[in-house]
Amino acid sequence: MNDHAGRAIRPFRFGVVAPVGSDLATWRDRVRRIADSGYSTLLMPDVPTWQPALAPTLATAAALTDLRVGSWVYAAALREPWNAAWEAHSLSVLTEGRFEMGLGAGRPGIEVELGLPAVSPAERRARMRETVAALRRFDGPDLHTPVVMAVSGPKSQALALEVADVLTFVLPTDESRAEATNRVRNLPDGWDIELGLHVAAVGDGVAPFMAGPNVDTAALRAADSLVILPSDPGAAAEEIERRREEIGFSYFVIGADFAGTLAPVVAKLAGQ
Repeated sequence: MNDHAGRAIRPFRFGVVAPVGSDLATWRDRVRRIADSGYSTLLMPDVPTWQPALAPTLATAAALTDLRVGSWVYAAALREPWNAAWEAHSLSVLTEGRFEMGLGAGRPGIEVELGLPAVSPAERRARMRETVAALRRFDGPDLHTPVVMAVSGPKSQALALEVADVLTFVLPTDESRAEATNRVRNLPDGWDIELGLHVAAVGDGVAPFMAGPNVDTAALRAADSLVILPSDPGAAAEEIERRREEIGFSYFVIGADFAGTLAPVVAKLAGQ
């Protein structure tokens, strides 16, 4: 059954979350390999103190290749709207339109861990709305920086449908395929937005920065979770096609550790 009947099937896109390790030369080589494998977007997580800052790292990646670049995702709990919007607009200008702004509420408690005041869920959503509004003012009539919004509950989903270009669900690792499918089915009538899917695990591996350290891949498979893909390229391609056909996901984001494994899948599906 095609649950998104009546809406155009979007072409596949594939992004890679590629944080910087300790060896910059190795990271630069990895970015170039990702670009050569057909992926569309090089993404960076917003994790202060763990790695170089997101914006200069993305600017460096954009200078190395012709890839699009993006945040996966700016954490509203850590970001004042005006500054986040200015930074995103600046990246759009400096990359000549190759930047997409991923934006989400931020992991619960992340701001307190960094010594900042606690930010309530309502305030996080307010910051997300204000950030997009400020970004549109900075962009003006001649530039449109795409916004990818990571959401969980119905209030943030409604916000994404109102102001974002791409919606990606923050899926609990124990959520089943059926439950994730219902998230899309329960979106209000008339929605027309690209759906992204955060894939944290492939086979028996979990990518850094994509999920918590104690994720059990066997449990993910038992739950029929959408945050995992098979390691076999043929099976992965079939699964990705199924997720677009049955649910509507077309933008798949994986960890850099799996970019090589899934390169044959990207080569087969990119542009379809």
